[in-house]
Amino acid sequence: MPQIAITIGDPSGIGPEIVCRALAKLSPTEREAILVIGREAILARANGLVRAGLHFSSHGLNNTVRLVEVDTPKLDTIRDGEISAGGGHAAYGYVVQAVELALSGDVRVLVTAPLNKAAMHLAGHKYDGHTGLLQHLTKAPSSFMLLASEQLATIQVSTHVSLAEAIKQCRRERILETIHAGNTHFRDLGVNRPRIAVAGLNPHSGESGIFGREEIEQIEPAVAQARAEGVDVSGPYSADTIFYRAANGEFDLVVAQYHDQGITPIKLIAFDQAVNVSLGLPIQRTSVDHGTAFDIAWKGHAHHSSMLAAIAYARRALRHFEKNQGRTAEANSLRIIEGAAVTAICCQRCIVTNIHIE
Repeated sequence: MPQIAITIGDPSGIGPEIVCRALAKLSPTEREAILVIGREAILARANGLVRAGLHFSSHGLNNTVRLVEVDTPKLDTIRDGEISAGGGHAAYGYVVQAVELALSGDVRVLVTAPLNKAAMHLAGHKYDGHTGLLQHLTKAPSSFMLLASEQLATIQVSTHVSLAEAIKQCRRERILETIHAGNTHFRDLGVNRPRIAVAGLNPHSGESGIFGREEIEQIEPAVAQARAEGVDVSGPYSADTIFYRAANGEFDLVVAQYHDQGITPIKLIAFDQAVNVSLGLPIQRTSVDHGTAFDIAWKGHAHHSSMLAAIAYARRALRHFEKNQGRTAEANSLRIIEGAAVTAICCQRCIVTNIHIE
């Protein structure tokens, strides 16, 4: 029974290619746990281009990959490597279908190929990316984007907003929420006391207020409150050194204040190998760490390593989830007995996986 759903992303980009390449690297048994959400005609073309040797079907039997076909209106208007409303609408539809399957319990983890924000906006779906779209579809009060590689993990206070807006979002409450989201994630991975470092916003972390007061007025109070609440967190640290220290093992996670501050170090040391993980949602989702790459789309040059890493992350998520379900079941065997009434104490946590990539 499939437990992982993979969306193919914007059909104009490299999503269909990297999905096919990655699936071809898996064993038939591993592919049995996966279903793909997209359009058969698109996947058949990508499969032929990269010579993956795959076969897709609605049932997933006889060594085929199970496919959930989603209607793609105006397919003939979608052009290779071009931004289009058709491509944006197609990518949106694939994500909607995936979320429906996850919320209904038909799959446990989503793996998403890249979509294009400009194409999404042309189609009328004005979200800042996958994370914002997933937050909307799941009605989650907040969401966070974490990038993980073998050497470094970062979580961003703000994501796909302008730098001017990112500065506005550098507020105590949001910073505190981000710290707790990262701490909870790593505790769920089995790290008892994650070592979290918080980056400053301004050059040299503000230099005692000379280059800006956000560190003094917003970041330091958030760090102090999180520490008072039991989190092993420190900072703010100057962003020009903290990622080096974390990559060398001093910290488990760095809280970055804005998108490029946190994403650039990851891509420098683990380009095409890191994994994007959404936190704060009622579903589990991981993704590649790159975009649609229209410049190389449908030329057979796209590399699948990040997609393969995202699938490996999802597979580990499943193993971790099942392992913790067993622990939860054991804990839930406790009963409170009052007279003839027996009340079961039940709780369940959705636990995501180790950050290290297979």
